[in-house]
Amino acid sequence: MTFHAIVPAGGAGTRLWPLSRRSAPKFLADLTGSGKSMLQATVDRLAPITDDVTIVTGAAHADAVAALVPGASLVVEPSARGTMGAIGLAAAIVEARDPEAVVGSFAADHLIADEEAFRRAVLRAAEAAEQGYVVTIGISPDRPSTAYGYIEAGESFGPACSVARFVEKPDEATAAEYLATGRYLWNAGMFVAKAGVLMDALARFHPELAEPLRALAATWEAGREDGVAEYWEPLESAVIDTAVAEPLAEEGGVAVVPVEMGWSDVGDYASLADVVESNEQVAPRGSEQTVLAPPDALVYTGHKPVVVVGIPEAVVVDMDDVLFVTTRASSQDVKLTVEALGRSGLGRLA
Repeated sequence: MTFHAIVPAGGAGTRLWPLSRRSAPKFLADLTGSGKSMLQATVDRLAPITDDVTIVTGAAHADAVAALVPGASLVVEPSARGTMGAIGLAAAIVEARDPEAVVGSFAADHLIADEEAFRRAVLRAAEAAEQGYVVTIGISPDRPSTAYGYIEAGESFGPACSVARFVEKPDEATAAEYLATGRYLWNAGMFVAKAGVLMDALARFHPELAEPLRALAATWEAGREDGVAEYWEPLESAVIDTAVAEPLAEEGGVAVVPVEMGWSDVGDYASLADVVESNEQVAPRGSEQTVLAPPDALVYTGHKPVVVVGIPEAVVVDMDDVLFVTTRASSQDVKLTVEALGRSGLGRLA
């Protein structure tokens, strides 16, 4: 089996502003003080089990990505077309070389504590993909979260389980009901399939996407750039979950590998604080500075001493151009603040 990893590296991560911005999104940042960007950690995590890693990113970040992971293949999107466009283009390029090759898509900005468990799950997913399934990695939930979509698992077979359905982010009561059944997993947005199987499924459900992606891959393989404007620009934006996974699951064509691996999508400051070790609740961003804060505070500073008193679960981010203060409970409101910057004449900070 030949296994190719696809790493879509896009998005602005606005709920982690100002650590993450349009010009420097979170996958380029070292948010936990590990010494690696999230993108580097993702590629390193995949390296032991893949034949090749292809990173798909936008033109604005191509140079930064190439500098961080010089050994990886790089596909530069002319413009954003959602996860289906990014994953589909890379999968179509692999398919043009070998339709039986297995591809797997893994976000560039997730954290995984147990990397061995991750790799074992991916190899099981690849084994199921060899049987013709599109396979996803399902995270065993440890709480009734309303932040993630869910996967309802069906019967077990060999390395995986069938997928009964995908469901959108539930309310808290529904999430608690899901957890009580033991049948539901968090949807981490990881998908593994033979390149030909994935593209054939896309062709059935969305031929208007599959046909130009395959045509563009053919021009790509021929070393020509003349097909970019013709095939890419008319593409509509789409996500792989709704374009392929959900309709294919209704036909019984999707499988899931459940796993516990300490996964987080680090989608906001609350989830970032959860993954920082208890003895490292203060995570300095630059030079060493004095920080006096309670242990539940999250402080990034490289400029001046920071003192936090009387603000439960405070979040303080001291950047060159802005000082940002919030709380973990307000994490979901950060995106609204970023949207307001433009209206306030501060769009340059986004």
